[in-house]
Amino acid sequence: MTDASANTGVNEKVYIHEFIDVMGQNRARYMHHMTANWCPVARAERNQLCFGVWATVGSTGPWPEVVNLWELDGWAGLVGNFEHEFSGGGSQDPSLAQWWAAAAGLRRGGEDRIVVPASWSPTVEQLTTAGTRGEVYVHEVVETTEGPSEYLDAVAGHAIATVAEFGGALIGAFETVLPTDREAIVIWALPSWASWAEWEQAARRTGQAQQWHEIAGRLGAVTRRTLMVDAPLAPLRTGRQPQVEDRRPLDSI
Repeated sequence: MTDASANTGVNEKVYIHEFIDVMGQNRARYMHHMTANWCPVARAERNQLCFGVWATVGSTGPWPEVVNLWELDGWAGLVGNFEHEFSGGGSQDPSLAQWWAAAAGLRRGGEDRIVVPASWSPTVEQLTTAGTRGEVYVHEVVETTEGPSEYLDAVAGHAIATVAEFGGALIGAFETVLPTDREAIVIWALPSWASWAEWEQAARRTGQAQQWHEIAGRLGAVTRRTLMVDAPLAPLRTGRQPQVEDRRPLDSI
């Protein structure tokens, strides 16, 4: 697995991170609706890129849940996104009325965050160019007594090399800025379920993985960790942004 986190550029993007509460057996439909139906519109109207759409593995967290991550061109891109959404004086972009109507029957709601990346965290273009992807992803929401910046410094200094021992790569390292500024969000790609299990077991008993576990503990890290898998049209799975021609009727999914 190529590690795009070793990029030499500075990531100045801003991201919208979402936990989505899906209704019943609609997760596959929702992920297709999000990628094939919404992504091309977001890209054309807002220059908003899909970083990832994932299904949470229910045995490790809430279910049925979807995690979305959107990439915008910095704070100016986020401002433009909000201006586009609310410029009509209402609470919804008129061009999304049909999309929202369909989505309403697939989800109950969700919880969003505005997050900013560590300067060395890769963009979605860098990841897809490098071919970085996983069979399984580890999603971590971390609160630390020392603060998210210090924690992400430790991720760069210790955790990336640790996960690489198991064939994994970092795909995102972020600090939350809204609604709280106390969290870090870190996402890892692992090449197989077996490699994830090896990492998970080693973290508490041996070698560099154990050392990272101890370092995180000294930073006062309290981590909520869940597993995820890619949506079929997610960029890290396909190597490209979803296209209009990817659309299919939801009742066929």
